[in-house]
Parts: sequence; C-alpha cells; structure tokens
Amino acid sequence: MKTTRIIFWFVLSSVVCPLFPAACRAQAGQDSLAALDQATVSVAQKTGHAVVSISAEHVTRIPAARRYYFYGPGADDDMLRRFFDDYFGSVPQREFRRSGLGSGVIIDAQGYILTNQHVVEGADKLTVILPDGRQFSGEVKGADTRADLAVIKIDASNLPVARLGDSDTLKIGQWVMAIGNPFGFAMQNPEPTVTVGVVSALHRTLGNALAVDRDYNDLIQTDAAINPGNSGGPLVDLQGNVVGINVAIFSTTGGNQGIGFAIPVNSAKRIISRLIQGKKIEYGWLGVSIQELTGDLARYFGLGADQKGVLVAEVLAGGPADKGGMKDGDIILTFGNQPVKDVKSLLQMVGRSEVGKKVPIVVFRDKRSLALTVEIGMRSVESSEETPAVKQSADVTGAWRGMRVREDREGLVIVSVEPNSPADAAGITPGDVIRQINRVPVSTIAEYEKATRNLHGDVLVGVSRGYVILKEKTDKAK
Repeated sequence: MKTTRIIFWFVLSSVVCPLFPAACRAQAGQDSLAALDQATVSVAQKTGHAVVSISAEHVTRIPAARRYYFYGPGADDDMLRRFFDDYFGSVPQREFRRSGLGSGVIIDAQGYILTNQHVVEGADKLTVILPDGRQFSGEVKGADTRADLAVIKIDASNLPVARLGDSDTLKIGQWVMAIGNPFGFAMQNPEPTVTVGVVSALHRTLGNALAVDRDYNDLIQTDAAINPGNSGGPLVDLQGNVVGINVAIFSTTGGNQGIGFAIPVNSAKRIISRLIQGKKIEYGWLGVSIQELTGDLARYFGLGADQKGVLVAEVLAGGPADKGGMKDGDIILTFGNQPVKDVKSLLQMVGRSEVGKKVPIVVFRDKRSLALTVEIGMRSVESSEETPAVKQSADVTGAWRGMRVREDREGLVIVSVEPNSPADAAGITPGDVIRQINRVPVSTIAEYEKATRNLHGDVLVGVSRGYVILKEKTDKAK
C-alpha cells in the first residue's frame, strides 16, 4: 500500500509539475518551510530541556572601622577611646553582594554541566536552576581560563543530556540555534530562550582587547542572537547536536547586533574529561616568536610567492625549538606531518600538542628543507616585566632607507622614520630594535653601518617584531 502511494504521487507530480511548475515550486517551498519549522521546534524542545540558568554570587566584605579619628595630644589615651567607643560606636563589617547570570548545558545525567569559565570566575556561591524549576547549589569541578570553559556539578541524577556534535563539519550558511537561560532567575521563568540564525563565519579571532588572557582564536561566528546571560549556553544544529558554547557578542550598544561568537564544541571535547577530574589543562609550547610569511619574504628566502608557511622571527634561548635545532629566520613548513598554512594554524597545532611529545617539524633554511624533531614544552603564564632604564648614546646614524638608529643597551633602536620611505612602507616604526641586516647580526652602529654599506635591491631586516623587506628607493636618495 505504501509503495503504491509513493508511485501514485511520483506519477502525479511528473504529470502535473510540467503543466503547473509555479504551483509545484510553491508547494515545495511550503514543504521546506514546514520542515524547517518542525526542526527548530523539535530541537528547542529536546535540547532546551538540558539548558540551565547559572547565578554566580560574589561577596565583597568591608572590614569594621571606627566612626572617628584622633589626632594630636591625647590620641593614645585609652580612656578617651573607650568613651568615644561607648557613645559613637564603630562601623560594623559590611558585605556587598552582586550576582552575574549565565547559562550552561548538561553533558552528563549525573549533574555535570558545561559552561564558560568567565561565568563562574571568582564566584562565592553558584546556584543552578533547571528548566523544570528545580534549584541546586553548584560546585566548580574544573575550569580553564585560556579555553574559557568550566564544568560545574550539581547533586542530581537522571537529568536530560545534550548530545555533543562535531564542529569540524560546520559549513558557512548552515542553520544553527543559540539556546540560553538568562532569565531563569530574573523573570522567575525556568524555560530557556531560543534564537535562530546561520553560521556567518568560521575560525574567527577576537583581538587582545576583547580576549584579555583567553584564547579566542578559533571561534564560530553566528547571527543567531546571543544576548547577555546566554554565555555558556549551547549553539546547536538542526539535528539537536551541540556544535558550540556561546561565549560573546560584538556590539557597540551592549545589545545584539547580529554578531555572536561560540567556542567550537570540539575544543571543549578535548578537555572535558580533565575538567571533570579537576586536572590542570596543559598547552603545548614551542618557544618561538613567529610571523606571517608574506610574498616578499617568501621570494627573499627562495620560496615561491604562494608558498605557505610561518617565519620564525626569534628562537627563545633554552626553549624547545632552540633545543631541537631551530634558528631565527627558519620557515616552518610542516608541524607533525601537517602543512602549516599561517600563524593561527601553527598556534592551534602547537597548543593542542601533548606536552613532552616529540614532534617532527620541517623547516626551510638556506634554500633547502631540513627535518627537525622538537620535544613540546608546556606553556606557562607569562609574567610581566618592567623595561629597565636605558642609557642612550648621543650618536644617531644618518638616514638609511628612511630610518635613523641610535645605539643603546637594548641594541640599535630606531629613533625616526621618514614618511613615504622604504622603512615607512615596510611598517617599521620608532622604537623598533634592529637585530639583523640580511641575516647578519648587528648590535652596534659600527656593525650596522658596515652591514648597510653598498647594499642594493631588497634587504631583509630583522627587528624586534619580526622580519621585514626594505625595498630600494627609485630615486638616488637613500
């Protein structure tokens, strides 16, 4: 019977659609909209049951203090102090409480919830409210600032669980839904909110001003509204799979402007088990300062202008790369047998590498490929250091390709750059420190003048921020 019905509709459509194509297209459009409508409703109902609201309470305590102060003669008189204590008293210790709201998604039926680290950071008390209205105290089991992810635990069981998907399969333009529960406390409504949009972009990076000390270098961008309080909630596809953890919005007004970001769920899956166990998350470290490989730099080093790779600006002494034989000016072509496309891809590969693992790396040096093996170190929190006072020399060189330098204890510091000069065009700015000229180390004015004497054509200059190509002026001045 079912087969007969399918054949009947097939025959009918093959006869009717050629005669009435507009009607068939309209019907197909209605069917597509109905399918999309049903999919969003189904995901909202099913995955929404696993989305919770999180209230993080912070307590600031102000110590007790006297209402009065003594100065001058008699200030140390104990009898006088007791008199004023009896009649004026003192200000008691006070507490100021403030709460922040966020969201989370249940990833285990025994009460484990995934959220953002910034949602629970520094909280003295966590309260979790489920979509069915039940409230629980939450405990942070593990958190990682760099990944901006945390796992909290509530004392509950048999909870609805969201299914974790595969963020590596996401495509730009794919429909997604952002689910959060920012109003579970404020509006006494435990049901989550749902917004719908598409994946606007992949592998987005937030600048240091927004990221602070977090690694926001591989984010999903979506136009599904991510409003304040939705941080920590899931971004899901139309099959109900969690593909990201909502983390931030980019806005000039503080509200949604169609630019939201989520952490790919695959980044979370790599560390969830360690977060649950309360273990420290370790990130790999290579010990190099790197920069993008431009077409001019590639040609200078003898590579094709379209060659992919990353230029090593500096190898840190005693670091893993130094011990593995890497040198300043090497171009990293592959890492762990994977091609290196750009700085971001290398940072991701190194960061995800197991600490202590020996990784094969191919570099390009002196116009030939060289195979190295580097044992990955552990990335540590970098401590800030004050710049020591610099004793400057009175000697300043004449302009060479538009820049003047001065010798001091840091090395050769650029003190001025002429507008529209080769140095200006290359992006050199005052304050940069010159380390190399055409791969020749320079640290004094004498070495600098010797290295730059009679140079023609493109010149490779190594400065404190990396390598640049200085082109020769077309006129006679240098």
